Amino acid sequence: MAQHDPGAGDPLSLRGVVPPTVTAFRDDESVDYERTAAHARFVVDRGAHGVFPLGTNGEFPLLSGAERDRVIEAVVDEVGDEVPVIAGVGAPSTYRTVARAEHAESVGADGIVVVTPYYYPLDHEGAIEHYRRVAAAVDLPVYVYHIPSKTGNELSLETLAALAEIDNLAGVKDSSKDVPWLAQAADAHPELTFLAGSDSLVFTGLAVGCSGAVSAVANVFPELVVDCYEAYDAGERERARELQSDIFAVRDALKTGDSYMSGVKTALRMRDFDAGPLRSPLRLADDESAAEMRDRLRDLDVPLESH
Repeated sequence: MAQHDPGAGDPLSLRGVVPPTVTAFRDDESVDYERTAAHARFVVDRGAHGVFPLGTNGEFPLLSGAERDRVIEAVVDEVGDEVPVIAGVGAPSTYRTVARAEHAESVGADGIVVVTPYYYPLDHEGAIEHYRRVAAAVDLPVYVYHIPSKTGNELSLETLAALAEIDNLAGVKDSSKDVPWLAQAADAHPELTFLAGSDSLVFTGLAVGCSGAVSAVANVFPELVVDCYEAYDAGERERARELQSDIFAVRDALKTGDSYMSGVKTALRMRDFDAGPLRSPLRLADDESAAEMRDRLRDLDVPLESH
């Protein structure tokens, strides 16, 4: 029996491990849509309960609108009949966000993930109006993506309470790493689904009311994060805690060298899955960092070959 549940107002009943799948590029940095879809297949075949294309790991701010549309189409076509596809559609302006949301709905996405507008400061009323307009444009469930470290805009609990009144607002993907905020938000809004947005908080997120996690580690090693979730869900808390420790170690290994973003695609190559480079100005780990990462991952006994 499940130990935690999605929000009562979430028509998708999102739970489990939902990787923020990568956008694959060719050497010239053009988008490789076939390979992007193949990565969604890679994680689903290894137990992922859903996919979230065009999150941070999907490099969405670096893509054009047309490229973003085609990424969603490719992922929906590949795995949309098997698991929920919640598509990232957020942009700095409401106008552009609505356009991306409408397209995602038109090609069969199951839900949309709307990052808080970024670059310009966003106040309480601006946030409410933004989400109201986006939600009104589609009949899909809408998930707020809260990542103030990247957007510069933090949602207060008061603002979240107002957003929760929007009919098709179904949940929150919280990457604030603010556990008291997350715990209070989940406690106040049992009708919403909460997804922990940090690999450091898979176990803790489940403990404070999340029904799952959006995990970058799961882009490379979905089996590990799925095992952690399923252990917790089965009531095997000590095993889940041990697996969270393993996730911590893998997370640290992926940070070897330039960045976590680089680490994900570099480590994928070690699983015989080449998603190409990052789009400039982001870049893959250099050879020395990649070799160090491989050694660290081997010591952790994670699978470095596809199977």
